[in-house]
Amino acid sequence: MIERRTVFKAALAAGAALVAAACSSTNDGTALPTGAAGADGEGGAQPVAKITAEPAANAKDVPVLTPAVLKVADGKLTECKLSADGGKDVKGDLSPDGLTWTSSESLGYGKTYTYSAKATGSDGKPVEFKGSFTTLNPATQVRATLNPADNQTVGVAMPISVKFASAVKDRKAVEKALTVKTDKKIEGAWGWLSDRQVDYRPKEYWPENITVNVEAKLYGVDLGGGAYGKADVTTKFKIGRNQVVKVNTPDHQMHVYRGGSQVKSYPCANGLDAEVDRNTPNGTYIIMTKEPTAVFDNARYGYTNVNKKWACRFSNHGEYIHENQDNAANIGKNNNSHGCVNLLEADAKDYFDSAMIGDPVEITGSKLSPPMNSDVKDWNFSWSAWQGLGAK
Repeated sequence: MIERRTVFKAALAAGAALVAAACSSTNDGTALPTGAAGADGEGGAQPVAKITAEPAANAKDVPVLTPAVLKVADGKLTECKLSADGGKDVKGDLSPDGLTWTSSESLGYGKTYTYSAKATGSDGKPVEFKGSFTTLNPATQVRATLNPADNQTVGVAMPISVKFASAVKDRKAVEKALTVKTDKKIEGAWGWLSDRQVDYRPKEYWPENITVNVEAKLYGVDLGGGAYGKADVTTKFKIGRNQVVKVNTPDHQMHVYRGGSQVKSYPCANGLDAEVDRNTPNGTYIIMTKEPTAVFDNARYGYTNVNKKWACRFSNHGEYIHENQDNAANIGKNNNSHGCVNLLEADAKDYFDSAMIGDPVEITGSKLSPPMNSDVKDWNFSWSAWQGLGAK
């Protein structure tokens, strides 16, 4: 809907032939007559119309999401204006009956707003209203980021992630400000992975080839502890084709499924079986980055500046699917890596070209449980456990 600032002026009915008294207001917004006599000939008669405002004149610490409203009784509004510091007018709309004007945009933090309104009463007399109020000035304004970004196409396991620059105390208030809309009806839920991060994931993987719209209307939201949201953030992205990687570590094979059917199988070498800490951990992960070349360092195991090609990171714990042609003798036969999935160079390139950020990677057969110190661990919770991470 097109928003517009409306300033309404109405002419008195033709032939009314009334002599109107000019009106001014006190500093509390009460309209008072001044000057000439009214139509009844009694000097200083009080006009019938009365304008009221919410927030009231002289109000302090007004929430910025509170609409400003001007109303008139026994008359009609003819002019309505709400001006911020510096003279900028706030957009608003007058009701068709001329009785109410309502602002249609959010107010600013720590600002003074001034009303200026006029009305004509049912007695034909004009009334004027003036008054000011101030909005709250938060101790802290907290910025949030939203991922995936606009116009991305991602895999079917990609979570929606809202991250905050500082800790959130009122989680319920945040969740009320978040909406997810899709082409198809999908069951999903928000879960707090920390006091600075809340993610949304569906119960099952996203349906392929749909569009997802997310709104985080956080501006003006009380986050608790004197902190308020700094700005709204939104995103619109697409879910791509359904591609899933499955690795059962004892089999030394990495299988790729597209639309539920296996399309590729690559021999692989996974984390060393004999050392649990070097196992490729069980769990469901997502492709997080795609790097044509990557440098691997692990002082604990005595290697630094090891360059490998066609690397797809699937865990913040340090696991990748990548080329390791130097380990060709073990690929497809033995698990001897430090947790990564090693592929032959040609296979690594073939998979890399097919992979998409957000594709699921499912690891089974290992002795190592999923690492839970990552900020991308959404699919390593059961659905009931995930629902339990919502605001209480």
